[in-house]
Amino acid sequence: MIANLGCKVNQAEMDAVERLLRARGVDVLDPRERADLVVVNTCTVTGIADRKSRQAVRRARRNNPAARVLVTGCSAAVDPEALAAADPAASIFDNESKGELLAELAALLEPSGGRPMTGPAGMGGSVDRTRAFVKIEDGCSFHCTYCIIPRARGPARSVAAVAVLADVERAVAAGHREIVLTGINAGTYSDAGLGLPGLVRRILAETTVERIRLSSIEPQHVTDELLAVWVDSGGRCLPHFHIPLQSGDDTILRRMGRRYDTASYAALAARVRRTMPAAAVHADVIAGFPGEDDAAWARTLAFLRSLELAGVHVFRYSARPGTPAARMVGQVDSGTKKRRAAEGLALAAAARASFAARQVGREANVLFERPLGDGRWLGHAATHLLVSAAASDGASLENAIGLVRVEAVDPAAADRVVGRLLEVDRRPG
Repeated sequence: MIANLGCKVNQAEMDAVERLLRARGVDVLDPRERADLVVVNTCTVTGIADRKSRQAVRRARRNNPAARVLVTGCSAAVDPEALAAADPAASIFDNESKGELLAELAALLEPSGGRPMTGPAGMGGSVDRTRAFVKIEDGCSFHCTYCIIPRARGPARSVAAVAVLADVERAVAAGHREIVLTGINAGTYSDAGLGLPGLVRRILAETTVERIRLSSIEPQHVTDELLAVWVDSGGRCLPHFHIPLQSGDDTILRRMGRRYDTASYAALAARVRRTMPAAAVHADVIAGFPGEDDAAWARTLAFLRSLELAGVHVFRYSARPGTPAARMVGQVDSGTKKRRAAEGLALAAAARASFAARQVGREANVLFERPLGDGRWLGHAATHLLVSAAASDGASLENAIGLVRVEAVDPAAADRVVGRLLEVDRRPG
């Protein structure tokens, strides 16, 4: 069994582990089933993530008392003692020791010896879901004042382009039609002088993958060169950009150690939409950062509304021991952080609903993923909007790409839409 918490990089790594286990004939069980071996991949981005990681370790032992429990990930890198206290019998591997984790798995599965278990490009990507996550980079060298991830993951380092291409080809061979390029700070990608735009050009030229999506990219890395690659891709690069904002107040951005201001972020959002009018822009925002007063938070909400985003992820500030922000004056009390986060979440829901409503009457290119049980199938449009539609013959649409005319907002969920299927392509990628 694999228990995975946290970001898409964690997901890509554990998907690769799952692939390696299945290749050796190991059944990877549902978390509700009793397992002989449990791998827990942890997260430390917030205090809540740390708590959930410890709970996952305790739950793994409680539900599988005789199992071998292997714990890895960012919480294991930052506070291995807390995880060891959660399960003294578990084996703990930090992020730098994931090669040792693979060796441990190999020893458990092949006690009499055998070929080593090695993951693609250091456990690079998923080939087990409709959408494949391909890890292109790990670590971060930016050191924002609130962030513990550079300590947990180390400095930025890139996966060799040849290994990324191999992961993409593996995903295509498995029938995946979309890949998501993911990394802790993917925009810093660099391999032998090849940056992210050049890497994407090689993927376009050297593979047949039909859809390419970025998981997240910092504002300063959305360059004219990158946008040109998207425009020139013939629709294969999807018009969806998750661009972290974190605050809509310039003083708070400086205290966070961010490398842009609100004016440059607004100009970037406008440039993206000018280049690709149908593009969806999503953002992250942190509520209750040290020094953020009511006026600064009000400026953040107003700025978010002005951007007309397709979606916003809202997080309450969580002091991470060892980061500069944890030592700053002006810490915000938990009640205020909770209230501001609730206001941010309400704004986020309204932004998603408004974006969905604006799509009515338009056409969407949708990769269908799962049935809804009423004849309709649900999938993500190129913009990441959830769209449902049914095939006229009632046939399965799993892993099909369809052209859908959006007819209405879904009555069951204001942030997704329903439509009529105009064309469908069921070919594997």
